[in-house]
Amino acid sequence: MNIDGWLTLGLTGLALITLIMTKISPHLVMMAALTILSVFGILSAPEALAGFSNAGLITVAAMFVVAAGIHASGGIDLLVNKALGNPKTERQALLKIFVPVVTLSAFLNNTPVVATLIPALNIWAKKINIPASKLMIPLSYTAILGGTITLIGTSTNLVVNGQYQAITGTAGFGLFDITLIGLPVAIAGLAAMYWFGPKLLPHHTSPTAFENIREFTLEVMVKENGPLVGKSITAAGLRNLKRIYLIEIERDDIVLSAVSPDEILRSKDRLVFAGETEAITDLLKINGLIAPDNLDGTFSLQDKQSGRRLVEAVISPRCEAIGSTIRDAHFRNRYGAVVLAAARNGERLTGNLGGITLQAGDTVLLEASPEFVSRQKYNKDFLLINELEHEHPNHDKAKLAWGILLAAITAATFGWLDMLNAALLAAGAMLVTGCLSIKQAERSLDLNVLITIAASFALGAALQKTGVSSFLAENIVSISAGNAVLLLVLIYVTLSILTEIITNNAAALLMLPLTLDITEKASLNPEPFVLAIMMAASASFATPLGYQTNLMVMGPGNYKFSDFIRVGLPMNIFIGAITLLLLATFWPLHV
Repeated sequence: MNIDGWLTLGLTGLALITLIMTKISPHLVMMAALTILSVFGILSAPEALAGFSNAGLITVAAMFVVAAGIHASGGIDLLVNKALGNPKTERQALLKIFVPVVTLSAFLNNTPVVATLIPALNIWAKKINIPASKLMIPLSYTAILGGTITLIGTSTNLVVNGQYQAITGTAGFGLFDITLIGLPVAIAGLAAMYWFGPKLLPHHTSPTAFENIREFTLEVMVKENGPLVGKSITAAGLRNLKRIYLIEIERDDIVLSAVSPDEILRSKDRLVFAGETEAITDLLKINGLIAPDNLDGTFSLQDKQSGRRLVEAVISPRCEAIGSTIRDAHFRNRYGAVVLAAARNGERLTGNLGGITLQAGDTVLLEASPEFVSRQKYNKDFLLINELEHEHPNHDKAKLAWGILLAAITAATFGWLDMLNAALLAAGAMLVTGCLSIKQAERSLDLNVLITIAASFALGAALQKTGVSSFLAENIVSISAGNAVLLLVLIYVTLSILTEIITNNAAALLMLPLTLDITEKASLNPEPFVLAIMMAASASFATPLGYQTNLMVMGPGNYKFSDFIRVGLPMNIFIGAITLLLLATFWPLHV
């Protein structure tokens, strides 16, 4: 091995240590490695940048858009609403989750699937009186298992297949080639969760601070021709309520957000209050106020026609309002925003919001104009401002979006189009038909993930070009005496460990060149070993860091790091054993 090989080996080790020991983002680490490889001439510019044009990467990007189209059209809601019912036990609830999530994750990227279902399961968990902590880890694990069923189920499968095609020059794997192992593994994993999940999963009940808008915003309507019509806010007794306060009036599609005590009420005015949800019964006891007539489930604070936004902000120690109540600080006049809720130390503050005394570090949920974010981002009164997403799906396009996805899958399955072109056409169809907007498509492209994948190709290519993977392969084959089963186990276990501590895509792309060299040196069939890489990179359960969906459910489930170890480590071992047993039994390991 020459000097370039040793430099590449050292750079790979440094990148792994950096990813494991620091909080530096993976895409920055991988781009730094790519830069060094290019600057030192180890890779030419086309070689260093080849990952950015890899078919697997572009397919991943297109599938992000397709998944966003399903999401934006309400397609996921359509399936979930029909699948979820009213189970009586935890195991029945798990069965209700398994079927739709596995189905969705087999053909869509896991991230938008889980992101969409988290709030739905939060509400559902309260309805069926089961803690969210009993459902969120199963949601993530089910999505992971579902992703192993097809080639497009997870980005890892696509990029590994793309790199495999580039290195070997072969056609790679078909859409359902991995199904022969992924489906039985998924069934086994779901069975394990069904029997052992209720016993191993923690019982946490603490809610997040702002998990549901309806918990702290209340809406009533002024009865037509009722006794309150023509009265002022003060005269109607709506100004000094104990647990809630009036934040706005919606009248004839016009929003009055800074309501004067002398404002005269009119028929069918919609009054929006902030405070304790339980106080809705007190409001309805006032003669002349009735429940809103929106039986279709719409909610005025979520309407976008007035250009309002939900914004989460953290009070800075320099904020002029500290030490004053929200009412005395004249918050809405000072900042042009209405406080809908406040949280302190992660817990929502209850009671009359107007009487809450603000402290440094308090998190407030605000309703504000679009200009608020740009105007206040650099204001010393706030440490952090985050605009919350609350777009409503265009449900009219739900069936069309599913039809587009089904057409793409059919075309790829029967060989009418390759997976890249099928995904690109599906993404374009989602945009042309209005299933999602261009802005929604742009937001769906997770650039950090895409850059990490593309840059990881460069490090993998350098390992192969400089002979590092060949050098390591010779030594590994020598140590294992060429035993095919032992090599399969070593590759799976090594990648499984790497996946828990660095990103699964990066781990898979680093291991693939080495694995292909090992199979060549030992005269083995590379296909089962590549399938082992796909499975090991996806089957990451033991830590929240190993897979993005694990990290996503950590907060909503109120989990600790140890919760994942207790539930996920046995799952890792079980899934690994099933996978290796299937590969060793049903796939020819030798050429």
